[in-house]
Amino acid sequence: MSTTDTQSVTQPTPAFNMLRTLGLVATISGLLVVLSYRITLPMIEHNKQMAIERALFKVIPGAISRKNFEIVNNKIQPSGDKPQGIALYAGYDANGQLKGVALEAAAAGYQDVIRILYGYDPYCQCIRGIEVLKMAETPGIGDKINKDRNFVKNFEALEARPHASGKGLQNAIVPVKHGSKTEPWQIDAISGATISSTAVARMLNDASQQYVPIIINNLSVLENQE
Repeated sequence: MSTTDTQSVTQPTPAFNMLRTLGLVATISGLLVVLSYRITLPMIEHNKQMAIERALFKVIPGAISRKNFEIVNNKIQPSGDKPQGIALYAGYDANGQLKGVALEAAAAGYQDVIRILYGYDPYCQCIRGIEVLKMAETPGIGDKINKDRNFVKNFEALEARPHASGKGLQNAIVPVKHGSKTEPWQIDAISGATISSTAVARMLNDASQQYVPIIINNLSVLENQE
């Protein structure tokens, strides 16, 4: 083989060098992802709290102030700087009287998870309102859960009474075909948006089955602002 032929042969890139380069790229990419997350997390949390703040006074009629609590081991306690349990927001009127509490709930909809804030009145033992915090449902169909007046009326006084045993609800919150509601614990579904309507009913039922008895059993903690 001539000198010219020898020089024209391309030397293969060593596997070690390729792996080192790929490892460096992966490390840098990972650091950028972590850095972006740490930078944006405070903004995400701030936006979330602002959304809850706006929704809170809509789902607790008559409330003008709030106090943050958390549910820990079936007990309700004031929320600290680093909450350890399930967030619960109590709303009070101008005289400091408890008007209700608000909790988050979520369930899978047609396209994505639907997340809401809903208000519970422990005195009428009913749900007083819902506000969507996150949704990616089909425009004009699934998003009616936040716009359809007839559907919203379901939550003016949706029954959610605790069972006498102290566990769960007396009657499960269930969706029914549009126009066939006969009981105060039923949700009249939106025609053409059954999946989204069912998701709302499911999340309200699941959350209320678990937390309503705890709210009723710890009502004095919520009422006492001292």
